[in-house]
Amino acid sequence: MADVGGNGKIPMVLIHGAWLSSRSWENYSDYFSKRGFDVSAPEWPRKHGDVEEMRETAEESAGLGVAEIVDHYAELIGALDDPVLIGHSYGGLFVELLLDRGLGRAGVAMSPAPPKGILKLPLSTLKAGAPALAHPSKRHGIVTLTHDEFTYGFVNTFSPADAAAAYERYAVPETGQIFYEAGFANFHLHPPTELHFDNGDRGPLLIVGADEDHTVPASLSKGVYERLSKSSANTDYLEFAGRPHLHMIADDWQEVAEAVDSWLDRVLDAPLVTEGQL
Repeated sequence: MADVGGNGKIPMVLIHGAWLSSRSWENYSDYFSKRGFDVSAPEWPRKHGDVEEMRETAEESAGLGVAEIVDHYAELIGALDDPVLIGHSYGGLFVELLLDRGLGRAGVAMSPAPPKGILKLPLSTLKAGAPALAHPSKRHGIVTLTHDEFTYGFVNTFSPADAAAAYERYAVPETGQIFYEAGFANFHLHPPTELHFDNGDRGPLLIVGADEDHTVPASLSKGVYERLSKSSANTDYLEFAGRPHLHMIADDWQEVAEAVDSWLDRVLDAPLVTEGQL
């Protein structure tokens, strides 16, 4: 039986992606808390307060890179009792890197940013990353998306009104450093996005793809899965139709959450305490 915390619940850490905050997890946090997990959604280092405050203090994230972010989460996870990790976009890549370090009892990477070794990036991925990558001056600075850029990269399946509401509620400026570290990883010997694809000692991993995702198209998610599935560790893949990159806030978000929940039921060996049993 898997270990649980002192409150009888399995810890779960939700890791958000770039140009977002932990607010992007509000649906999942509520859902998995009701399912009996002890859920936390800590911000990236140097980010604090709500979305509105992050917009005002964005310059504090200038120069923030992948290593600092992953080390930050590793320290937080080390204080927990072997949590489940769920990450989205860059957060999905961070989950893969954390599992590679031997942290986390299981991980879910939703539309994960590509690690070193993924050589072909779709044109839509390059377009979504262009606000950072097309301007070298942003490498050590801050990148803010326009409404149209956010709509293309995150909520392209939404109505114009819903896309505008999502931009106001979720979009935050982001460090440019991480995009250069991931975008040029294949030109460096040991970049911070390097994974050991054949690591058989990591925990089980589920990769989730979204077929209307412009930022991380399902083909890219599946390509990461194919590399990681060569490991002897448990590796699975699920793909969902009609979903954009930020599908955790779409009207049909719960279908994906329930599929992740079912996968966790299969790979975890401890019974969950549901809300009705508390």
